[in-house]
Amino acid sequence: MSADLFCEIVSGERPAHIVHSDDVAVSFLDTRPVFKGHVLVAPRAHVETLTDLADVGPFFERVQAMARAVEDGLEADGTFVAMNNRVSQSVAHLHVHVVPRNRKDGLRGFFWPRTKYESADEAASYAEAIAVALRRTR
Repeated sequence: MSADLFCEIVSGERPAHIVHSDDVAVSFLDTRPVFKGHVLVAPRAHVETLTDLADVGPFFERVQAMARAVEDGLEADGTFVAMNNRVSQSVAHLHVHVVPRNRKDGLRGFFWPRTKYESADEAASYAEAIAVALRRTR
């Protein structure tokens, strides 16, 4: 495994607000969310880009389930799902952003303003709400 921030989260070496973890992917809250409840879904195996991922289907099943859980758990109108490959990829480990969206939330185009959680407890409450919704859909 390569030594990057997400590999450290996957292995448990670095703390994160984990929403879900299984043998395919680990989903956790972004520490600089576009909107609160912004989840990153990263494959457990270290790969840098989408073209490096050998088995795309199971990974995107996790992304799809997370998009549904973010909407349901946070009562969001929808989600914005995005991925960068190399350019604008802040961590060289494949990850998909699942961002809760609501009408008139102010997000326009690809300008991603960032926010912060008020506390670790607030972040944990968002992670739990999404995790509960994910368990309901499985």
